Amino acid sequence: MTRRTERLNSLLKEVISEVIFREVKNPHVTGLITVTSVDISKDLHHAKVYISVIGTDNDKKATLDALNSAAGFIATKSSKKVVLRYFPQLKFIFDDSAEKHMRIDSILKEIEEQKKLNG
Repeated sequence: MTRRTERLNSLLKEVISEVIFREVKNPHVTGLITVTSVDISKDLHHAKVYISVIGTDNDKKATLDALNSAAGFIATKSSKKVVLRYFPQLKFIFDDSAEKHMRIDSILKEIEEQKKLNG
């Protein structure tokens, strides 16, 4: 990943987050969304937007579906805040790395407790 791509990913992450929180009015999009990262393609025409959602599995699916259906709107609003020749087509993807991290932590804690109990 080039330095330019890293800067673009960071900028897009910030701008897309702002648009989601301020301008998306879909009732299925809950307020507990975090844009965790953006991965733009080498040709700058496509971008994967990784999001984390706090809530039930149904909330997560509804939010992801709503964001993917509003991807064109979000891209249009975001393109007014970022000057690019081509604004990338957005695809929202659920990022479950935080949940995996929490699960690994709980497993490690269980192992520690087992070690203490066994001596």
